[in-house]
Amino acid sequence: MSMKTRFNAMAKKAAYAAGTPWAFGTAALAVVLWGCSGPVFGFNDTWQLVINTSTTIITFLMVFLIQHTQNADTAAMQIKIDELINATRGANNALLDLEELDEQALEELRKKYEELAREARDRMGRTRSDTT
Repeated sequence: MSMKTRFNAMAKKAAYAAGTPWAFGTAALAVVLWGCSGPVFGFNDTWQLVINTSTTIITFLMVFLIQHTQNADTAAMQIKIDELINATRGANNALLDLEELDEQALEELRKKYEELAREARDRMGRTRSDTT
């Protein structure tokens, strides 16, 4: 198994685990325990540094983990949408790679589809059907 495949499997499992109530409970308990230990350590700088460093490291790693899983989910969803466009008779196949267009081209297409939606609503008001 390649390193990329192992990372993908680990990232999915870790992202799933991080989103569970158990993970939240564990994190909340750690914060409570840290807070309760303040008087023992005299609320000193080292005591504060422990929580700051721990949360910074965890946050730093989670950013990459979440971005990886979001990229995979977005790619999968995009492929599914592309398949629906491709399989639909009469669909505009030029829309298959919208994510590759620049902002100006996307804005032009958005305006075009807003106008189509407005026309469909107008027709619907007259005929009670949104298809032509």
